[in-house]
Amino acid sequence: MIIENLIIKKSINQQSHVPKYRQLANYIIQAIENGEIQIGEKLPSISELQAETGLARDTIVKSFTFLREKKIVTSVMSKGFYVARNVNQAKSKLLIIMNKLSSYKLKIYHSFVDALGGNYQVDLRVHHCNGAYLRDILEEQLHVYDYFVVMPHFSGSTEDNEAIIDYLRNMPSEKLLLMDKLLPDMPDAMPCIYQDFGRDIYSALKEGRQKLKEYDNITLVFPENPIYPYPEEIKHGFIEFCEQFGCQYEIIDKIYDHMEFRANDAYIIIDEEDLIRFLQQAKDLKLKLGRDIGVISYNDTSLKEVLGISVMTTDFEVMADSAAYMIKKKKTETVQNYFSFIDRGSI
Repeated sequence: MIIENLIIKKSINQQSHVPKYRQLANYIIQAIENGEIQIGEKLPSISELQAETGLARDTIVKSFTFLREKKIVTSVMSKGFYVARNVNQAKSKLLIIMNKLSSYKLKIYHSFVDALGGNYQVDLRVHHCNGAYLRDILEEQLHVYDYFVVMPHFSGSTEDNEAIIDYLRNMPSEKLLLMDKLLPDMPDAMPCIYQDFGRDIYSALKEGRQKLKEYDNITLVFPENPIYPYPEEIKHGFIEFCEQFGCQYEIIDKIYDHMEFRANDAYIIIDEEDLIRFLQQAKDLKLKLGRDIGVISYNDTSLKEVLGISVMTTDFEVMADSAAYMIKKKKTETVQNYFSFIDRGSI
């Protein structure tokens, strides 16, 4: 692509208070946005632009430096400058990398985008609890995005998980925010908004203790999913509550077909598919929730609210708003998100 020098000369206003390096950068950005210069295309050299525009070499170098800092162009040693991406220069580019997609994860994403506002371009990737894949994404995109928001839940071996955690520890703290889970020994300057899964479920059960003590047995339905594992701390908090308050309890991995439900038992159900199977069987057996059998679901959704299902849940909108606030204000705080028990009569 040869940039027409007449057009550039007309774009440079000698009387403007806007610095000439910004005028040249703005021209190149506009040409990229209009499709006149394509992503991956080589830009004219500094010498060519100097000859075509009459601008000082230092001015052109400063313009290219500005574009490179914005990740709009990239430099290749001994070859020159190339267009890296098509993005409005007024926007910061942010990549949120979730461990999985679910109704509440998508709720976080949409709330997060709304809270950030129009000055950010937000993209979404999923690492599927695979630490090695997360590292590949980060290494590939490190110089493309200004910020990364990562949900660090992993399903690999202890060695593999330690490797990706160590990688996150050494990322530039001003570019990374951890969401949903607190990792050990992270730099103080790295912001994090997290759930304390063990303490959260313990506190929520304690909040609902007056209802739970009416039941003979409490069963935690905790899925053993090797691909998308739930935090083990949930089980630890559940056991701590039951043993401290003398509750009979059991932990099972799923709601089975033809479950042998006993009257006056309560269930804590983590997975939504298990909740659906539970509700269907309770309906077939004509068991009334909150009277014959109790249930508390983990993580709130609009459907659970409509169905009148009691929940223990973090506030996903608050989590998203807090993360957006930290990024916009460049905060470096570690904040535990709000978690509560909501009684809707099913327990």
